[in-house]
Amino acid sequence: MKEITAKEVEQLMGEGKSLNIIDVREAGEVAEGKIKGTVNIPLGLLEARMSELDKSKEYILVCRSGGRSGQACQFLNSYGYKVMNMTGGMLSWEGKTE
Repeated sequence: MKEITAKEVEQLMGEGKSLNIIDVREAGEVAEGKIKGTVNIPLGLLEARMSELDKSKEYILVCRSGGRSGQACQFLNSYGYKVMNMTGGMLSWEGKTE
């Protein structure tokens, strides 16, 4: 499974890179703060909503600590999606949230 650190994501955003970030936390968790521009698809709804994703794009998956996003990465990867897990999740995120 491909991985990226929260610091690397923050650096890419600071460079103006357009990133496709999916937050797999529950809506209540996301309401407490999310990375700007993130799309929320809770892990339990991922299978039903994966048709919303484009297999030609690469996605960064985020959760609270990296566990659920790791599961989501394995699941989406098995269907041919290009994904990477943000290690440490939002617990390691030091950038701005919205």
